[in-house]
Parts: sequence; C-alpha cells; structure tokens
Amino acid sequence: MRALFRPAFIAWIGLRYGLDGLLLDSFRHPGWSRVGRVLSWGRRLHEPRGQRLREALERLGPIFVKFGQMLSTRRDLLPPDIADELAKLQDRVPPFPSDESARLIEEALGKPIAEVFQTFEADPVASASIAQVHFATLHNGREVAVKVLRPGMLAVIDDDLALLRTIAGWVERFWADGKRLKPREVVAEFDKYLHDELDLVREAANAAQLRRNMDGLDLVLVPEMIWDYCTPTVMVMERMKGVPISQMARLREAGVDIKKLARDGVTIFFTQVFRDGFFHADMHPGNIQVSLDPESFGRYIALDFGIIGTLTEIDKDYLAQNFIAFFHRDYKRVAELHIESGWVPASTRVDELEGAVRTVCEPYFDRPIKEISLGQVLMRLFQISRRFNVEIQPQLVLLQKTLLNVEGLGRELDPELDLWSTAKPFLEKWMHEQVGLRGLWARLKREAPRYAKMLPELPRLIHHNLEHGDANLRRDLAAMLAEQRQTNRLLSTVVWVGVGFLLGLLTAQLFVRLHMLGVI
Repeated sequence: MRALFRPAFIAWIGLRYGLDGLLLDSFRHPGWSRVGRVLSWGRRLHEPRGQRLREALERLGPIFVKFGQMLSTRRDLLPPDIADELAKLQDRVPPFPSDESARLIEEALGKPIAEVFQTFEADPVASASIAQVHFATLHNGREVAVKVLRPGMLAVIDDDLALLRTIAGWVERFWADGKRLKPREVVAEFDKYLHDELDLVREAANAAQLRRNMDGLDLVLVPEMIWDYCTPTVMVMERMKGVPISQMARLREAGVDIKKLARDGVTIFFTQVFRDGFFHADMHPGNIQVSLDPESFGRYIALDFGIIGTLTEIDKDYLAQNFIAFFHRDYKRVAELHIESGWVPASTRVDELEGAVRTVCEPYFDRPIKEISLGQVLMRLFQISRRFNVEIQPQLVLLQKTLLNVEGLGRELDPELDLWSTAKPFLEKWMHEQVGLRGLWARLKREAPRYAKMLPELPRLIHHNLEHGDANLRRDLAAMLAEQRQTNRLLSTVVWVGVGFLLGLLTAQLFVRLHMLGVI
C-alpha cells in the first residue's frame, strides 16, 4: 500500500502546487500554455511559481529538497525567480518544533539539556532537509553548534528510494539506453549515501578525516567534533563564525578577495579529489561560509559532512590522466583512456572517438565560465555516449554532482574564472608527484611496514606452501612436471636424431672425398 500511496501523494502535491502548469508553461509553443491554463482552471494558484515549486519540494521530502538544492546552484540553467526561491532550500527549510528538538537531544544524550549546556538557543540557526542546527554553550564556556536529525526521515527516504528503484527498473527494461546508463546501480549509490547521512556519528567521523586532510592547506576550516556528545541522531561540534558565501555584498564590504576565493575553491576541490580521494560532496552555498576572523581571514568554512565522496587510486589515476590529456587537448589520449578503462567497447575505433570528443570540447577552451553553456555540453556529451555505448560509472556520480556545484559556485564568485587554466597547474604537479621519483619514494614509505613484516616470513611461507600446499596445486604441479619431462625427452630425441643425421652426412662426405683422393 505504501508503494502505491507514495506515487499518488507525489502526483497530488504536483497538482496542489500547480507543477503541471509550471512544466507546460516552460514550453514555447502557445498550445502548451493554453493546455496549462485549462488544467489549472478551478485551482487557486496565486503564489509565484518559484515559491510553489519550493514549497512542493519541501512537502515531498529530503530527496526532492536535495534535488532543489542542486538546481539552485545552477543559475545559468534557471530563471532568476526560481533560482532565488530554490536557494532557500539550502538552509531555510521550515524547522520542526523546538520542544521536539530539545526532547530528541535529551533522549540521545541521556541527560537534561541544562546538564549538558550552559545555554541553549531554542530557535534553530539553520534548518535543512535532514537536520537542523542550534547554537549552545558548554559549561566550560566553549561555544558549540548542535545538529539534530529530523524525526521520521528514514521512512520517507525509504519510500522515495523504493519508488526510484521501481522507476530505474522500468528504465533499464524498456529504454534502449537503460542498461548502458545503469540506473539501478546509480540509485544504489544514492541509497548508500543517503543512509550514511542519517548517521551523525558517521558524519562526525567524516568531518574529523576532512579536518586532518585539510590541515596545512590554509584554505579551509573544518569544525572540531565534541565526541562526548556525538550520537547517531545528535552531533555537537565547534561553533564556526563566518559569513555565508551567498552574501557577496557583505564579503566585498569586508575586503575579501572574491577572485582569490574562486581560485581557492577550485584548488580545494581538486586537492580533495586527486590528492586525498576523499571529498565534500554536498558543496552548495548553504554549507559554505567565509571567515572574517583576523587569524583566518578569507578562508572557507566547510559545514555539513553527511555526504562524502571517495575514489580509489585507480579512479584517481584514470581521472587525472583524462583531465591532463584534456587540458593539453590530447583528444586521442582521452579516447584511448576510455577504451583502456572498459568504459567503451574494445572494438571502438580510437580515431572516431577522438574526433567526437574534439567536437564537443574544443569550442569551450580558453573561455570564462560565464560563456560556457553547461546544458549544451551535457547534451552533446550524452549524444556521444549513446553513439559509442559509453557506460555510466555509478561510483563517479557524486563527483559529477560536486563538479556541477563547484562550477556553479565559481560562476557566482567570478564569472571570468577560467576553470581549466586554474586547475591545470595543480593537476600537472600532482601527476608529476605520482609518477616521478617523489611518488615512488612516497609509495615505498607507505608500503614499508607491510614489506618489513612480510620479508622475514617469506622463505618460511614459500617452504610451507611447497611442502604442505593445496593438494590440487601439488597434483597440478606434478602433472606439469611430468608433461615437462615428456617434452624434454621428445626434444632430446629430436636433438639426437638431428645430431646423428649431421654426423652421418659428415661421415658420408668424408668417405666420398677419401675415395676421390684414392685413399680408399
């Protein structure tokens, strides 16, 4: 019944807030607008379209709110009125009651609020799709932020994910591109990250790891976790004081170098992805602030670590090589990498794929972000992926989402920013460190403890395996040795027959020559 109720509820919300008319109005043909007016007859839809869309997404739950958050970062793809309304989803989702929040905190920590906090602000400072945040002060005087998970989130998310799995199954079964796009694997990745976000202890651990990784970079601040008060539903952390990055006028008045901020954002992203393989994957403006404190002036402040992306060494190496080949306009290497990785069939002609990639990428070099039409790029890349049967890589979905956020943020901070030229030196340096002597030495040091343990045991392990190895292995080895002995005997016979034949020829030649000389 729940599986049937959820689609019906989504359809009802769409009608209630006039999303059908909003969709039809987006078509240019006047006939669609007339259809929209007919369908909206009898419904009171006085609120602006952006407000109706935002409120509908809020009513539908966390997955839809996150979709709205991602769209809000792409003002190049949306009308201004809709983009402004969706931006409110970043940290201004309607909060749940303060008394409910206090009850959840006391239940999670097992203590009254007055026993844990000297002061506690009942009104939340921020409210998002998964949780809301309150400011408080510990009894030792330390200022903290308290994050509380929204009640009832798991059931709503599970219902939406079940619906997404059903839709993904239909897409894979009935659409020609379904298997190539791997929709079920993509939904499974989304499922994993959403459920991870519902565990605030995991989020605290993500923050601690990111804080260690970013230590020494001097570009971004990450709050310290108060581990004594971290549970799966409540998380207490150091309070960070900064200005939301969306408040550009206030940052300029304070003297922040906005262009440097844009460049630093690109550096932070590529450092997290290629150096660490561990990156903040929810980088919408609601989760980013800028410090105005004299000791850390102009640095980013990262918040909300529920969604973290990870990459393997193979993924990092492959992506770095692709980026570097792209920056050098070496489209043949890009095509070769796609074939080597198995993303496209091995029978694909390199020259054809090279030409297709060049056609898409070449027009966008040496252009600032403001002149790049991401929608057009994505459309052309999708056409190429269909033509060459490029398989979607589910493990990279979060990276693609984050790259969209980073580009959207860069577009807001500095429309003249050249994303490619900013990233190119960093990637070339990183690649040099990976493949050069420094990279070899770093890997040797990293693996040294394993080698130190294995090397003294190696002779004993080899002897034990040879003496007491698997019976099947010994039997196969004996069969191989027997076969080798038989082959050796055959080769010996051939060699001796050959030697005898040569000796016979030499003897016959000697006999003939002696006979001609009259010796015999």
